[in-house]
Amino acid sequence: MAQAALGSAGLHFDELNKLRVLEPEVAAQTAQLREECRAFVDKTAEFQKIVGSLIELVDQLAKAAESEKMKAIGARNLLKSIAKQREAQEQQLQALIAEKKMQLESALAGAVAANTRGMFVPEDSVSTGLEPNPGQEW
Repeated sequence: MAQAALGSAGLHFDELNKLRVLEPEVAAQTAQLREECRAFVDKTAEFQKIVGSLIELVDQLAKAAESEKMKAIGARNLLKSIAKQREAQEQQLQALIAEKKMQLESALAGAVAANTRGMFVPEDSVSTGLEPNPGQEW
């Protein structure tokens, strides 16, 4: 009867016979909820640590990928530059070949013209810049 009177006033005794404001079942549920909340907070903190390390790892990989990308772009640009230099050199050599051919044709035409007039043109006086090796004929 005393417990019923205290219960109607909102006071209860727990298993240790201590006077409580909450019912024992509500107090147990509150304690269980508190433990579940602590476990949830711990798991959330662990998850944040894992996500933080994952973000750092992804950032490092992104920096490495960007670095490799820049190296590849530099190598590609270098290859393009080398190819352009070779094309320019080839054009210069083609122009030089054409110039030497014209000099040779001019010198040969002069020699043929001199021979048809009956003039003798010694080989030493015709300088083409493309002299044959000894024993080589044109």
